[in-house]
Amino acid sequence: MLRAGSVVTCIACKNLLPPRMGVKFRVPLQKLHPFSRAIHHRYSANSNPQRPPHCSAARHYTSLSRLPMRPPKSRSGGHGYQQHRTFWVARLAAKLLKLRYILLGSAVGGGYTAKKTYDEWKDMLPDMSQYTWVVPDFIWELSENIDLDKLAKALPELEEIAKLLPDMEKIGENFTFLKSLLTSGLGSEVNGASGLRLLLETTGDSALRAPDVPPTSAAMSDGSDKQFKKSSDKERVDQLQEELLRTQMKYQRMLERLEKENKELRKVVLQKDDKGIHQRKVKKSLIDMYSEVLDILSDYDSNYNTQDHLPRVVVVGDQSAGKTSVLEMIAQARIFPRGSGEMMTRSPVKVTLSEGPHHVAMFKDSTREFDLGKEEDLAALRHEIELRMRKSVKDGQTVSPETISLSVKGPGIQRMVLVDLPGVISTVTAGMAADTKETIFSISKAYMQNPNAIILCIQDGSVDAERSIVTDLVSQMDPQGKRTIFVLTKVDMAEKNLASPNRIQQIVEGRLFPMKALGYFAVVTGKGSTNESIDSIKDYEEDFFQNSRLLRDGMLKAHQVTTKNLSLAVSDCFWKMVRESVEQQADAFKASRFNLETEWKNNYPRLRELDRNELYEKAKNEILDEVISLSQVTPKHWESILQKKLWERVSTHVIENIYLPAAQTMNSGTFNTTVDIKLKQWTDKQLPHKALEVAWETLQEEFARFMSEYKGKDQDDIFDKLKEAVKEESIKRHKWNERAMDSLRVIQHNALEDRSITDKPQWDAAIQFMEETLQSRLKDTDSVIADMVGPDWKQRWLSWKNRTPEQHIRNETKNELERLLKLHEDHTAYLANDEVTTVRKNLEGRGVEVDPVLIKDTWHQLYRRHFLQKALSHCNLCRRGFYYYQRHFVDSELECNDVVLFWRIQRMLAITGNTLRQQLTNTEVRRLEKNVKEVLEDFGENNEKKVQLITGRRVQLAEDLKKVREIQEKLEAFIEALHKEK
Repeated sequence: MLRAGSVVTCIACKNLLPPRMGVKFRVPLQKLHPFSRAIHHRYSANSNPQRPPHCSAARHYTSLSRLPMRPPKSRSGGHGYQQHRTFWVARLAAKLLKLRYILLGSAVGGGYTAKKTYDEWKDMLPDMSQYTWVVPDFIWELSENIDLDKLAKALPELEEIAKLLPDMEKIGENFTFLKSLLTSGLGSEVNGASGLRLLLETTGDSALRAPDVPPTSAAMSDGSDKQFKKSSDKERVDQLQEELLRTQMKYQRMLERLEKENKELRKVVLQKDDKGIHQRKVKKSLIDMYSEVLDILSDYDSNYNTQDHLPRVVVVGDQSAGKTSVLEMIAQARIFPRGSGEMMTRSPVKVTLSEGPHHVAMFKDSTREFDLGKEEDLAALRHEIELRMRKSVKDGQTVSPETISLSVKGPGIQRMVLVDLPGVISTVTAGMAADTKETIFSISKAYMQNPNAIILCIQDGSVDAERSIVTDLVSQMDPQGKRTIFVLTKVDMAEKNLASPNRIQQIVEGRLFPMKALGYFAVVTGKGSTNESIDSIKDYEEDFFQNSRLLRDGMLKAHQVTTKNLSLAVSDCFWKMVRESVEQQADAFKASRFNLETEWKNNYPRLRELDRNELYEKAKNEILDEVISLSQVTPKHWESILQKKLWERVSTHVIENIYLPAAQTMNSGTFNTTVDIKLKQWTDKQLPHKALEVAWETLQEEFARFMSEYKGKDQDDIFDKLKEAVKEESIKRHKWNERAMDSLRVIQHNALEDRSITDKPQWDAAIQFMEETLQSRLKDTDSVIADMVGPDWKQRWLSWKNRTPEQHIRNETKNELERLLKLHEDHTAYLANDEVTTVRKNLEGRGVEVDPVLIKDTWHQLYRRHFLQKALSHCNLCRRGFYYYQRHFVDSELECNDVVLFWRIQRMLAITGNTLRQQLTNTEVRRLEKNVKEVLEDFGENNEKKVQLITGRRVQLAEDLKKVREIQEKLEAFIEALHKEK
């Protein structure tokens, strides 16, 4: 209530102030402004009607004139002055009161309209509370860890913020309207008040209505209502649709601009976080943890029917429908090989999308990062993907089921896992394998039959929908469409080519195909040029849908267009599916783990659970220990083995080609000459090669012996196959160093030229070596003769054995030739032709038909035995011949040149064995160790080789146990992180 001192003001004074202000004035009435005091006295009930009027009341006041600062002097007068002054004041007050209502109504109406528009825009905004998980945890800690002064510099400029301010032109138009009301007369003011009243009444808020107006205002309001109703409903609908479209596009541009600024800001924050602002270890992201689980599952082959039912987004479509282009738009980089009309995707490509400070890509089995902001890295990435695809395709095939795993990180990328599959074809063309179509169908079905896989069905909008193959395939795998998202590509070409755009509306509303889907989207992935960038494609897509009549006419809804909306929807659906199914999958692997552990405890209770890699490392250590043992063989053992094997290799040549021919000579000079010539020829051509062959074979035998020896209780027969393969491959790779052959030849030649036996022990050693050699040869010769003639009379009587006809003939021939040797003990090594004829005639006289060749063969063995027997008897005589040797057998009938020959051979064997032993221990053993290590390293890097060489149920069971445990642990860690993010 308005008060002035203790006097209650009149009703007219109350109307000068709003009733809600509640301001109390305690100023005397005499100190009020003259203008207010005049109005007060005009309408006050306590004023004196007999007060004389002022004499000088002729001054007129307008709404724009400045009132006097002090009151004029009062003049005594009658009623005429008071009436005259009251007339002008009342007229002015009436105008000012109407202006006051107009201003007040405009302010209230404008505020209400602004509030209503704000509420409409607010309702159009999406609910962002579901996307709070997109922002990493450290973003919410910015206020505590980020320098706000530096951060303020990264905020948008004032010019950008000014665009968000109200439209000042419209406000100016409102002020112009008010100005016209002020300058107009009373009629225009009444019309404005009437229009304001109509506006307030249509809003339905009775509290904001203007006061009653004269009948003139009501009449004008009825006229305006009639004029408004003349517009047709169609025009009103068109205007509303255009206004809605403009509002949506404006909001879309604002949202994209804010997202771009947010993307840059988050990039800066992530870069600073990498530099250590938070001083904490950055945890592995959810999508990376999930991708690791999928990588392990892709290689997992369980016999317990624990199938991989974890969600992933499977991108399927007809060939050249734009699958890869859609995936590139989601990944925000052109990372896949491109071609015109030919098949480019030859194997499944798993792409893990996640957020990071830098836009990079990396393969699962490589540490190289490809910077997707550089064109040369993009070209290298596309080339590497193409090489991996061609490498995975086997000979005679066109596509491969092997998965290529790739991760892409960058600011603002939606987190999800997508698998790009080869395009479905209807006809096998030239150059393709005959089963290409069936192989692609089987690969697609294998991924889509996962009940938790999200199927991203790509349909080419530029071709007739009836030509599509993939829609029928998707309908078979997901009849209810509970996990299918349909994407119509190349909408720009479809709008241009189709005569009836309503066909596009039927497609995106799911009324054209029998296939059902969760959602339908329409996208544009460029103009078809391979050199277009992602940014230019986005701009083209946005411009197309802004100007497209598909969106303007309501055939498409705003949330159904652009790859940006598609990626948001796919990501949301992906994470929803993950949250619903991951715990169930973890329980399945937990049960599988229990079954595997139970089988191991029952079958292998005392053995450790070593998988194939751990078993390989154990076998590798054993093999290396055995190779090291090879280097610890004593020199004496090496030399003994080498001498023995070398003599076994060359003894036949020494006896047959050197000793026997030399022994046929008549004197010692001829014997020595023949021996020297034979030894020189042998040394130059055969002996060094034979020695190296013996050394190499000895090394192999010793290596094999160490590899096969039993090493105690820890020896595992599961390694036998691997050790054999390592031994064979190492020996195959080992090449003996033959550069020492020349030096070995010289050493052997010098050793054989030496004839000086220095002492009696050497002489006795030579006698013993000769005797052992001759006895061994005599024993072998007797065995050969016994096989030729068959069993003797004791064996025939005691063992009931008989001779064959050939043995009978040989026995008769042997007897005849023995009689010849008794008559001629000094006979030469060969029979003359007349002697052969004589022997044959003698045998024919006894009724034995014999061939001359058989006679010569039998003679060769009989003469060898006769010669060896004489050599042994001569060897016994030479035991005491060292004294005669020192005198060079002068004045002595005893000649022991054959003993000297065997001493030379024995000394050559000892020197050769020593030389080869040095070469073995110093060079060849170390080279063999190196070869073994290289073979083990190569086998360790070749998983197929390890699977081939380390086999068995025990190995497979340990492998399954390891993988199941790893999958379960990673799933549990992922579930824990997922719950924390919620």
